[in-house]
Amino acid sequence: MSIKNEKNIRNLFIGINEKVYNYKGRPIDSINFDNAATTSAFKSDFLYMKNLSKTYASIGRGTGQKAEITTELYYQSKVFLMDFFNIKDREKYVVIYVNNTTEALNKLAKTLNKVDDEIVLISRMEHHSNDLPWRNRGKVDYIEVDKNGRLKLNELEEKLKNNFGKIKYVSLTGASNVTGYVNNIHEIAKIVHKYNAKLIVDAAQLVAHKKISISGNSKEEDIDFLVFSSHKIYSPFGIGVIIGLKEDFKNSLPDYSGGGTVELVLDDEVTYLEPPEKNEAGTPNFLGVMSLINSLKEIRNIGYKFIEEHEKILLKRMLQGLESIPQVINYGDTFNIYDRLGIAVFNINGFYDRDVAEILAKKRGIAVRHGWFCAHPYCRRLMRITEEEASSFLNDSTKKMPGMIRVSFAVYNTEREVDFFLNTVEDIAKGILYL
Repeated sequence: MSIKNEKNIRNLFIGINEKVYNYKGRPIDSINFDNAATTSAFKSDFLYMKNLSKTYASIGRGTGQKAEITTELYYQSKVFLMDFFNIKDREKYVVIYVNNTTEALNKLAKTLNKVDDEIVLISRMEHHSNDLPWRNRGKVDYIEVDKNGRLKLNELEEKLKNNFGKIKYVSLTGASNVTGYVNNIHEIAKIVHKYNAKLIVDAAQLVAHKKISISGNSKEEDIDFLVFSSHKIYSPFGIGVIIGLKEDFKNSLPDYSGGGTVELVLDDEVTYLEPPEKNEAGTPNFLGVMSLINSLKEIRNIGYKFIEEHEKILLKRMLQGLESIPQVINYGDTFNIYDRLGIAVFNINGFYDRDVAEILAKKRGIAVRHGWFCAHPYCRRLMRITEEEASSFLNDSTKKMPGMIRVSFAVYNTEREVDFFLNTVEDIAKGILYL
Protein backbone atom coordinates (compact mmCIF):
# COMPACT_ATOMS: atom_id res chain seq x y z
CA MET A 1 0.00 0.00 0.00
CA SER A 2 1.46 3.35 -0.98
CA ILE A 3 1.69 6.12 1.61
CA LYS A 4 -0.93 8.08 -0.32
CA ASN A 5 -3.35 5.15 -0.49
CA GLU A 6 -2.66 4.20 3.12
CA LYS A 7 -3.57 7.68 4.30
CA ASN A 8 -6.64 7.80 2.08
CA ILE A 9 -7.89 4.43 3.31
CA ARG A 10 -7.36 5.24 6.98
CA ASN A 11 -9.14 8.57 6.57
CA LEU A 12 -12.32 6.68 5.68
CA PHE A 13 -12.64 5.31 9.23
CA ILE A 14 -13.50 6.73 12.61
CA GLY A 15 -11.62 5.84 15.80
CA ILE A 16 -8.47 4.24 14.40
CA ASN A 17 -6.32 7.27 15.22
CA GLU A 18 -7.75 7.76 18.70
CA LYS A 19 -5.41 7.68 21.68
CA VAL A 20 -5.88 5.14 24.48
CA TYR A 21 -4.43 5.25 27.99
CA ASN A 22 -1.59 3.03 29.16
CA TYR A 23 -1.13 1.53 32.63
CA LYS A 24 0.21 4.86 33.90
CA GLY A 25 -2.80 6.76 32.56
CA ARG A 26 -0.82 8.39 29.77
CA PRO A 27 -2.27 8.70 26.24
CA ILE A 28 -0.64 6.46 23.61
CA ASP A 29 -1.41 5.56 20.01
CA SER A 30 -3.81 2.66 19.54
CA ILE A 31 -3.70 -0.27 17.12
CA ASN A 32 -6.76 -2.43 16.45
CA PHE A 33 -5.65 -5.99 15.74
CA ASP A 34 -8.94 -7.46 16.98
CA ASN A 35 -10.86 -6.99 13.76
CA ALA A 36 -12.15 -10.57 13.57
CA ALA A 37 -14.30 -9.60 16.57
CA THR A 38 -15.40 -6.10 15.60
CA THR A 39 -14.12 -3.52 13.13
CA SER A 40 -14.00 0.25 13.31
CA ALA A 41 -16.72 2.05 11.35
CA PHE A 42 -16.71 4.09 8.18
CA LYS A 43 -17.07 7.81 8.88
CA SER A 44 -19.64 8.01 6.12
CA ASP A 45 -21.96 5.67 8.04
CA PHE A 46 -22.55 8.34 10.67
CA LEU A 47 -23.18 11.10 8.14
CA TYR A 48 -25.55 8.80 6.27
CA MET A 49 -27.41 7.96 9.49
CA LYS A 50 -27.72 11.65 10.33
CA ASN A 51 -29.24 12.44 6.95
CA LEU A 52 -31.62 9.47 7.03
CA SER A 53 -32.77 10.43 10.52
CA LYS A 54 -34.55 13.43 8.99
CA THR A 55 -37.07 11.14 7.32
CA TYR A 56 -36.97 8.25 9.79
CA ALA A 57 -40.33 6.55 10.34
CA SER A 58 -41.93 3.12 10.71
CA ILE A 59 -41.51 0.61 7.89
CA GLY A 60 -44.49 -0.72 5.96
CA ARG A 61 -47.13 0.49 8.41
CA GLY A 62 -47.88 4.07 7.52
CA THR A 63 -49.04 6.23 4.64
CA GLY A 64 -47.12 9.31 5.68
CA GLN A 65 -44.42 10.65 3.38
CA LYS A 66 -41.59 9.77 5.75
CA ALA A 67 -42.90 6.23 6.21
CA GLU A 68 -43.02 5.81 2.42
CA ILE A 69 -39.42 6.99 2.05
CA THR A 70 -38.18 4.71 4.83
CA THR A 71 -40.11 1.71 3.54
CA GLU A 72 -38.83 2.16 -0.01
CA LEU A 73 -35.20 2.41 1.14
CA TYR A 74 -35.66 -0.66 3.33
CA TYR A 75 -36.92 -2.80 0.46
CA GLN A 76 -34.32 -1.39 -1.91
CA SER A 77 -31.64 -2.56 0.53
CA LYS A 78 -32.67 -6.15 -0.09
CA VAL A 79 -32.42 -5.69 -3.84
CA PHE A 80 -28.95 -4.28 -3.30
CA LEU A 81 -27.90 -7.36 -1.31
CA MET A 82 -29.21 -9.65 -4.04
CA ASP A 83 -26.97 -7.79 -6.49
CA PHE A 84 -23.99 -7.54 -4.15
CA PHE A 85 -23.92 -11.30 -3.65
CA ASN A 86 -24.59 -12.06 -7.31
CA ILE A 87 -27.89 -13.89 -7.02
CA LYS A 88 -29.05 -14.82 -10.52
CA ASP A 89 -32.49 -16.15 -9.56
CA ARG A 90 -33.91 -13.54 -7.22
CA GLU A 91 -37.32 -15.20 -6.97
CA LYS A 92 -35.65 -18.22 -5.40
CA TYR A 93 -34.10 -16.31 -2.47
CA VAL A 94 -35.24 -14.08 0.36
CA VAL A 95 -33.34 -11.57 2.54
CA ILE A 96 -34.15 -11.56 6.25
CA TYR A 97 -32.67 -9.08 8.73
CA VAL A 98 -31.76 -10.09 12.27
CA ASN A 99 -29.42 -8.67 14.92
CA ASN A 100 -26.23 -10.64 14.19
CA THR A 101 -24.88 -13.92 12.82
CA THR A 102 -25.58 -15.73 16.09
CA GLU A 103 -29.26 -14.85 15.88
CA ALA A 104 -29.27 -15.76 12.17
CA LEU A 105 -28.00 -19.27 12.84
CA ASN A 106 -30.34 -19.74 15.80
CA LYS A 107 -33.23 -18.61 13.60
CA LEU A 108 -32.30 -21.14 10.92
CA ALA A 109 -31.96 -23.94 13.49
CA LYS A 110 -35.40 -23.13 14.92
CA THR A 111 -37.19 -22.33 11.67
CA LEU A 112 -36.03 -24.85 9.06
CA ASN A 113 -38.28 -27.88 8.96
CA LYS A 114 -36.91 -30.91 10.74
CA VAL A 115 -37.46 -34.50 9.61
CA ASP A 116 -37.39 -37.69 11.68
CA ASP A 117 -33.90 -39.03 12.43
CA GLU A 118 -32.37 -35.87 10.93
CA ILE A 119 -28.63 -35.23 11.29
CA VAL A 120 -27.16 -31.77 10.78
CA LEU A 121 -23.58 -31.94 9.52
CA ILE A 122 -21.13 -29.26 10.65
CA SER A 123 -17.40 -29.25 11.47
CA ARG A 124 -14.97 -28.99 14.36
CA MET A 125 -13.78 -25.69 12.88
CA GLU A 126 -17.00 -23.88 13.72
CA HIS A 127 -17.64 -20.89 15.94
CA HIS A 128 -19.98 -21.79 18.80
CA SER A 129 -22.73 -19.87 17.00
CA ASN A 130 -22.64 -22.44 14.21
CA ASP A 131 -22.46 -25.38 16.61
CA LEU A 132 -24.62 -24.89 19.71
CA PRO A 133 -27.88 -23.96 17.90
CA TRP A 134 -27.67 -27.19 15.91
CA ARG A 135 -26.97 -29.21 19.07
CA ASN A 136 -30.16 -27.73 20.51
CA ARG A 137 -32.04 -28.77 17.37
CA GLY A 138 -31.10 -32.45 17.56
CA LYS A 139 -28.40 -34.83 16.40
CA VAL A 140 -25.22 -33.30 15.00
CA ASP A 141 -22.29 -34.93 13.24
CA TYR A 142 -18.91 -33.32 12.66
CA ILE A 143 -16.27 -33.14 9.94
CA GLU A 144 -12.85 -33.31 11.60
CA VAL A 145 -9.83 -31.10 10.97
CA ASP A 146 -6.26 -32.16 10.14
CA LYS A 147 -3.13 -31.39 12.17
CA ASN A 148 -2.92 -27.88 10.67
CA GLY A 149 -6.58 -27.18 11.34
CA ARG A 150 -7.94 -27.48 7.80
CA LEU A 151 -11.18 -29.34 7.14
CA LYS A 152 -10.88 -33.00 6.16
CA LEU A 153 -13.14 -32.53 3.16
CA ASN A 154 -13.00 -36.23 2.28
CA GLU A 155 -15.13 -36.76 5.39
CA LEU A 156 -17.84 -34.46 3.98
CA GLU A 157 -18.80 -36.79 1.16
CA GLU A 158 -18.17 -39.87 3.25
CA LYS A 159 -20.64 -38.75 5.93
CA LEU A 160 -23.19 -37.59 3.36
CA LYS A 161 -22.98 -40.96 1.61
CA ASN A 162 -23.23 -42.99 4.82
CA ASN A 163 -26.19 -40.94 6.06
CA PHE A 164 -27.96 -40.41 2.75
CA GLY A 165 -31.45 -39.05 3.33
CA LYS A 166 -30.83 -38.21 6.97
CA ILE A 167 -28.61 -35.15 6.39
CA LYS A 168 -30.80 -32.36 5.04
CA TYR A 169 -28.56 -29.46 6.06
CA VAL A 170 -24.80 -28.94 6.12
CA SER A 171 -23.71 -25.79 7.97
CA LEU A 172 -20.08 -24.71 7.61
CA THR A 173 -17.98 -21.61 8.10
CA GLY A 174 -16.84 -19.78 5.00
CA ALA A 175 -13.66 -18.78 6.85
CA SER A 176 -12.40 -19.67 10.32
CA ASN A 177 -12.36 -16.93 12.93
CA VAL A 178 -9.33 -18.67 14.51
CA THR A 179 -6.96 -19.56 11.66
CA GLY A 180 -8.52 -17.63 8.81
CA TYR A 181 -8.69 -20.70 6.58
CA VAL A 182 -11.11 -20.06 3.71
CA ASN A 183 -13.25 -23.02 2.67
CA ASN A 184 -14.18 -23.53 -0.99
CA ILE A 185 -17.90 -23.02 -0.51
CA HIS A 186 -18.88 -23.70 -4.12
CA GLU A 187 -17.02 -26.99 -4.30
CA ILE A 188 -18.57 -27.93 -0.97
CA ALA A 189 -22.03 -26.94 -2.29
CA LYS A 190 -21.58 -29.26 -5.28
CA ILE A 191 -20.84 -32.21 -2.99
CA VAL A 192 -23.69 -31.33 -0.60
CA HIS A 193 -26.24 -31.07 -3.43
CA LYS A 194 -25.12 -34.40 -4.86
CA TYR A 195 -26.70 -36.00 -1.78
CA ASN A 196 -29.88 -33.86 -1.79
CA ALA A 197 -28.79 -31.74 1.17
CA LYS A 198 -28.60 -27.94 1.46
CA LEU A 199 -25.62 -25.79 2.40
CA ILE A 200 -25.63 -23.04 5.03
CA VAL A 201 -22.53 -20.81 5.01
CA ASP A 202 -21.47 -18.79 8.04
CA ALA A 203 -19.83 -15.86 6.26
CA ALA A 204 -19.26 -13.67 9.33
CA GLN A 205 -15.48 -13.72 8.77
CA LEU A 206 -15.65 -13.62 4.98
CA VAL A 207 -17.72 -10.68 3.74
CA ALA A 208 -15.23 -7.95 4.75
CA HIS A 209 -12.32 -9.70 3.07
CA LYS A 210 -13.41 -11.62 -0.04
CA LYS A 211 -16.02 -11.20 -2.76
CA ILE A 212 -18.79 -13.78 -2.33
CA SER A 213 -21.11 -15.00 -5.04
CA ILE A 214 -24.14 -16.98 -3.88
CA SER A 215 -24.69 -18.19 -7.43
CA GLY A 216 -22.00 -20.57 -8.64
CA ASN A 217 -20.96 -21.55 -12.15
CA SER A 218 -23.84 -24.05 -12.10
CA LYS A 219 -26.95 -24.61 -9.98
CA GLU A 220 -25.11 -27.41 -8.19
CA GLU A 221 -22.59 -24.84 -6.91
CA ASP A 222 -25.18 -22.35 -5.61
CA ILE A 223 -25.14 -21.50 -1.89
CA ASP A 224 -28.51 -22.18 -0.26
CA PHE A 225 -28.14 -19.97 2.83
CA LEU A 226 -25.61 -17.24 3.67
CA VAL A 227 -25.42 -15.46 7.04
CA PHE A 228 -23.21 -12.60 8.26
CA SER A 229 -22.99 -9.59 10.63
CA SER A 230 -22.58 -5.89 9.96
CA HIS A 231 -20.31 -5.21 12.96
CA LYS A 232 -17.47 -7.17 11.32
CA ILE A 233 -17.72 -5.15 8.12
CA TYR A 234 -17.24 -1.61 9.41
CA SER A 235 -20.89 -1.01 10.40
CA PRO A 236 -21.54 -1.18 14.16
CA PHE A 237 -25.31 -0.84 14.31
CA GLY A 238 -26.55 -4.29 15.21
CA ILE A 239 -27.60 -5.96 11.98
CA GLY A 240 -27.29 -9.56 10.85
CA VAL A 241 -28.42 -10.96 7.52
CA ILE A 242 -29.84 -14.23 6.29
CA ILE A 243 -30.00 -14.73 2.54
CA GLY A 244 -31.67 -18.05 1.88
CA LEU A 245 -34.07 -20.20 -0.07
CA LYS A 246 -37.56 -18.73 0.09
CA GLU A 247 -39.26 -22.16 -0.06
CA ASP A 248 -37.65 -23.26 3.20
CA PHE A 249 -39.10 -20.26 5.04
CA LYS A 250 -42.41 -20.45 3.20
CA ASN A 251 -43.01 -24.02 4.33
CA SER A 252 -42.19 -23.40 7.99
CA LEU A 253 -43.52 -21.41 10.92
CA PRO A 254 -41.59 -18.32 12.11
CA ASP A 255 -39.54 -18.57 15.30
CA TYR A 256 -41.01 -15.25 16.52
CA SER A 257 -44.59 -14.07 16.12
CA GLY A 258 -46.08 -10.64 16.52
CA GLY A 259 -46.37 -7.33 14.75
CA GLY A 260 -45.57 -7.34 11.05
CA THR A 261 -45.69 -11.12 10.60
CA VAL A 262 -49.37 -11.73 9.89
CA GLU A 263 -51.94 -11.19 7.16
CA LEU A 264 -54.90 -11.79 9.46
CA VAL A 265 -55.53 -12.82 13.07
CA LEU A 266 -58.93 -14.28 13.98
CA ASP A 267 -60.03 -15.44 17.40
CA ASP A 268 -58.72 -18.96 16.78
CA GLU A 269 -56.80 -18.71 13.53
CA VAL A 270 -53.69 -16.95 12.20
CA THR A 271 -52.74 -16.35 8.56
CA TYR A 272 -49.07 -15.44 8.21
CA LEU A 273 -47.54 -13.23 5.55
CA GLU A 274 -45.10 -14.61 3.02
CA PRO A 275 -41.35 -14.56 3.75
CA PRO A 276 -39.50 -12.36 4.56
CA GLU A 277 -42.22 -10.39 6.37
CA LYS A 278 -43.36 -13.33 8.50
CA ASN A 279 -39.75 -13.86 9.62
CA GLU A 280 -39.09 -10.26 10.69
CA ALA A 281 -41.26 -9.74 13.76
CA GLY A 282 -41.48 -6.23 15.19
CA THR A 283 -40.10 -2.93 13.96
CA PRO A 284 -36.92 -3.43 11.88
CA ASN A 285 -33.63 -1.71 12.65
CA PHE A 286 -33.85 0.60 9.66
CA LEU A 287 -30.81 2.76 10.45
CA GLY A 288 -28.72 -0.35 11.10
CA VAL A 289 -29.75 -1.80 7.74
CA MET A 290 -28.86 1.38 5.88
CA SER A 291 -25.50 1.63 7.65
CA LEU A 292 -24.76 -1.92 6.49
CA ILE A 293 -25.62 -1.03 2.90
CA ASN A 294 -23.43 2.08 3.07
CA SER A 295 -20.49 0.04 4.40
CA LEU A 296 -20.84 -2.55 1.62
CA LYS A 297 -20.81 0.26 -0.93
CA GLU A 298 -17.62 1.64 0.65
CA ILE A 299 -16.03 -1.82 0.50
CA ARG A 300 -17.02 -2.12 -3.13
CA ASN A 301 -15.42 1.26 -3.85
CA ILE A 302 -12.17 0.20 -2.16
CA GLY A 303 -12.27 -3.07 -4.09
CA TYR A 304 -11.93 -6.65 -2.94
CA LYS A 305 -8.80 -7.17 -5.03
CA PHE A 306 -7.06 -4.37 -3.17
CA ILE A 307 -8.32 -5.62 0.21
CA GLU A 308 -7.15 -9.21 -0.40
CA GLU A 309 -3.71 -8.19 -1.67
CA HIS A 310 -3.13 -5.73 1.17
CA GLU A 311 -4.19 -8.11 3.94
CA LYS A 312 -2.12 -10.93 2.44
CA ILE A 313 0.97 -8.69 2.62
CA LEU A 314 0.25 -7.99 6.29
CA LEU A 315 -0.32 -11.68 7.04
CA LYS A 316 2.90 -12.79 5.37
CA ARG A 317 4.88 -10.13 7.23
CA MET A 318 3.27 -11.06 10.53
CA LEU A 319 3.79 -14.82 10.19
CA GLN A 320 7.39 -14.49 9.05
CA GLY A 321 8.07 -12.17 11.96
CA LEU A 322 6.48 -14.47 14.51
CA GLU A 323 8.39 -17.45 13.10
CA SER A 324 11.65 -15.54 13.66
CA ILE A 325 11.03 -15.18 17.42
CA PRO A 326 12.26 -18.43 19.07
CA GLN A 327 9.86 -18.36 22.02
CA VAL A 328 6.74 -17.98 19.84
CA ILE A 329 4.48 -20.99 19.22
CA ASN A 330 2.42 -20.56 16.05
CA TYR A 331 -0.79 -22.43 15.27
CA GLY A 332 -2.05 -23.37 11.84
CA ASP A 333 -0.09 -23.53 8.61
CA THR A 334 2.34 -20.59 8.52
CA PHE A 335 3.99 -21.52 5.22
CA ASN A 336 1.18 -22.43 2.79
CA ILE A 337 -1.00 -19.39 3.44
CA TYR A 338 -2.81 -19.26 0.09
CA ASP A 339 -6.12 -20.09 1.80
CA ARG A 340 -5.72 -17.91 4.91
CA LEU A 341 -7.32 -14.56 5.65
CA GLY A 342 -5.39 -11.99 7.70
CA ILE A 343 -5.53 -13.87 11.00
CA ALA A 344 -2.63 -15.28 13.05
CA VAL A 345 -2.81 -17.22 16.34
CA PHE A 346 0.13 -17.87 18.63
CA ASN A 347 1.47 -18.14 22.16
CA ILE A 348 4.74 -17.14 23.80
CA ASN A 349 6.37 -20.03 25.59
CA GLY A 350 6.26 -19.51 29.35
CA PHE A 351 3.58 -16.77 29.21
CA TYR A 352 -0.15 -17.02 29.79
CA ASP A 353 -2.18 -15.73 26.84
CA ARG A 354 -4.21 -13.24 28.90
CA ASP A 355 -1.04 -11.74 30.39
CA VAL A 356 0.44 -11.22 26.92
CA ALA A 357 -2.77 -9.56 25.74
CA GLU A 358 -2.76 -7.22 28.74
CA ILE A 359 0.87 -6.23 28.20
CA LEU A 360 0.16 -5.48 24.54
CA ALA A 361 -2.82 -3.31 25.48
CA LYS A 362 -1.58 -1.59 28.64
CA LYS A 363 2.00 -1.00 27.54
CA ARG A 364 1.67 -0.51 23.77
CA GLY A 365 -2.01 0.24 23.03
CA ILE A 366 -2.38 -2.86 20.86
CA ALA A 367 -5.79 -4.56 20.98
CA VAL A 368 -5.76 -8.31 20.30
CA ARG A 369 -8.02 -11.16 21.36
CA HIS A 370 -6.98 -13.88 23.80
CA GLY A 371 -8.64 -17.14 24.80
CA TRP A 372 -10.36 -19.65 22.55
CA PHE A 373 -12.43 -17.21 20.47
CA CYS A 374 -15.83 -18.95 20.91
CA ALA A 375 -14.41 -21.98 19.08
CA HIS A 376 -13.27 -24.20 21.95
CA PRO A 377 -13.30 -27.63 20.21
CA TYR A 378 -11.29 -26.22 17.30
CA CYS A 379 -8.73 -24.40 19.45
CA ARG A 380 -8.29 -27.44 21.67
CA ARG A 381 -7.37 -29.46 18.58
CA LEU A 382 -4.91 -26.80 17.38
CA MET A 383 -3.20 -26.79 20.77
CA ARG A 384 -3.38 -30.61 20.98
CA ILE A 385 -4.98 -30.51 24.42
CA THR A 386 -7.29 -33.23 25.72
CA GLU A 387 -10.77 -32.48 27.01
CA GLU A 388 -9.59 -33.38 30.51
CA GLU A 389 -6.72 -30.90 30.29
CA ALA A 390 -8.98 -28.23 28.83
CA SER A 391 -11.55 -28.55 31.61
CA SER A 392 -9.25 -29.06 34.58
CA PHE A 393 -9.42 -25.37 35.56
CA LEU A 394 -13.14 -25.76 36.35
CA ASN A 395 -12.38 -27.83 39.45
CA ASP A 396 -8.83 -26.70 40.24
CA SER A 397 -8.35 -23.05 41.19
CA THR A 398 -4.59 -23.33 40.68
CA LYS A 399 -5.07 -23.89 36.95
CA LYS A 400 -6.15 -21.53 34.18
CA MET A 401 -8.22 -22.06 31.09
CA PRO A 402 -5.94 -22.60 28.07
CA GLY A 403 -5.88 -20.03 25.34
CA MET A 404 -4.04 -18.32 22.50
CA ILE A 405 -3.45 -14.80 21.22
CA ARG A 406 -5.17 -13.80 17.99
CA VAL A 407 -4.15 -11.01 15.65
CA SER A 408 -6.65 -10.13 12.92
CA PHE A 409 -6.38 -7.50 10.22
CA ALA A 410 -8.65 -5.00 8.53
CA VAL A 411 -8.05 -2.92 5.42
CA TYR A 412 -6.89 0.05 7.55
CA ASN A 413 -4.02 -1.81 9.24
CA THR A 414 -0.47 -1.09 8.09
CA GLU A 415 2.93 -2.73 7.80
CA ARG A 416 4.29 -0.23 10.34
CA GLU A 417 1.72 -1.49 12.84
CA VAL A 418 2.79 -5.08 12.15
CA ASP A 419 6.46 -4.20 12.73
CA PHE A 420 5.65 -2.35 15.96
CA PHE A 421 3.65 -5.36 17.14
CA LEU A 422 6.45 -7.82 16.31
CA ASN A 423 9.01 -5.72 18.16
CA THR A 424 6.69 -5.64 21.17
CA VAL A 425 6.19 -9.43 21.10
CA GLU A 426 9.95 -9.90 20.96
CA ASP A 427 10.39 -7.60 23.96
CA ILE A 428 7.77 -9.59 25.89
CA ALA A 429 9.45 -12.89 24.98
CA LYS A 430 12.82 -11.56 26.14
CA GLY A 431 11.40 -10.30 29.43
CA ILE A 432 12.08 -6.67 28.56
CA LEU A 433 8.39 -5.74 28.66
CA TYR A 434 6.08 -6.98 31.41
CA LEU A 435 3.11 -5.98 33.53
